[in-house]
Amino acid sequence: MRIRVTLGLFGAIIIAMITVFWGQMIIQKRKLEKVKREYFRQHGGLLLFDRMKSEKGLAFTIFSEAELIHATNNFDSTRILGKGGHGTVYKGILKNNITVAIKRCALVDERQKKEFGQELLILSQINHKNIVKLLGCCLELEVPILVYDFVLNGTLFEYIHGKNRSSHISFNNLLRISHEAAEGLSFLHSYASPPIIHGDVKTSNILLDDNHMAKVSDFGASVLAPSDEEQFLTILQEQS
Repeated sequence: MRIRVTLGLFGAIIIAMITVFWGQMIIQKRKLEKVKREYFRQHGGLLLFDRMKSEKGLAFTIFSEAELIHATNNFDSTRILGKGGHGTVYKGILKNNITVAIKRCALVDERQKKEFGQELLILSQINHKNIVKLLGCCLELEVPILVYDFVLNGTLFEYIHGKNRSSHISFNNLLRISHEAAEGLSFLHSYASPPIIHGDVKTSNILLDDNHMAKVSDFGASVLAPSDEEQFLTILQEQS
């Protein structure tokens, strides 16, 4: 009789412990989901989502953190393509086997948070052969993650100074690459709506595809062009 009582008591304790454990798990999961929703809101995700619904045919994807963790093998260091002042870029493979470049951004300030969703929408609508295409984003984290087209042949900097230095690029091809990069920047400045100032033009931000065509990348320092003198002065103060 005592053995039965003891076993019953032990079983009740185990059930109670499991119940408490799962209860805590559910509470933590709900807290995490609440935090993710708040980050999504702070980064302009609600505005972006509404605009995506109204913009028919817009090829832009909002990814979950889990999808990008899977794509990068939990952001494995062997997947790193490059690091810079505005974030770290990883090679990622999505579930549909498409290879992409996944950028974990550096910390963003309050101004950037407010305008992030709007700027992403504008960048996603840019289709130019000399600009890296923005495919999507993840906004449910403190620091957003961006997903770009994967450009195969590295950066112009690597061909001039770094690991691809042994690969010869003729002077004529260097002129062509420079012209193509200028075409991309000209499109941003003159034809994007509203215009975009890149803000960080350098050889390490000019990627080369499999045909060595130049593609301007890394919009971490970009800003929307000012529409009046007050906005212009604000941008100058932030850059100084």
